[in-house]
Amino acid sequence: MKKLIALLFIVFSWLAVGCAQDKPNEHAHCVDAQFDKKVSNMISFSVPTIDVQELKDIQNEVHIFDTRKQTEYDVSHIKNARYLGYKDFDPKRLKDISKDSKIVLYCSIGYRSEKIGEKLLSLGYTNVHNLYGSIFEWVNQGNTIVDKKGKPTTKVHTYNQQWSKWLDGKKAEKVW
Repeated sequence: MKKLIALLFIVFSWLAVGCAQDKPNEHAHCVDAQFDKKVSNMISFSVPTIDVQELKDIQNEVHIFDTRKQTEYDVSHIKNARYLGYKDFDPKRLKDISKDSKIVLYCSIGYRSEKIGEKLLSLGYTNVHNLYGSIFEWVNQGNTIVDKKGKPTTKVHTYNQQWSKWLDGKKAEKVW
């Protein structure tokens, strides 16, 4: 009986370790160490991450979707990004996107986009990525954003005053 209990303990211990989802050793990072720690602690890495520079390099070859509220998207978004939403997410907005197309999702810091990425993976999309640090990191690294008319802007909807501290106020005008 003791051998059976010991064997079961070993098996369950192995399963617990094997099924635990740790942060990958190699993942994207944010320029600011404190913001990087915040992002890393907020997401579960259930969707592969992509960093800002990698997205810049392939920006015209991927489908980029904004998973924030419509009001946030209207203030500013990454050029050529389409609105996908979070609470009002509707898979019909992806009807023209093949399931194997490369998709990059973002929100403010990466939490909401990861949750939508999980939904897309469950719907059979196979090449889904979460922009690490999302639009805050995009702007913090000095990249251009556009308003709802497609014109460059410095305004970023930071969701609320608390989250706005993660956006570099020297590179953007914070709106909430």
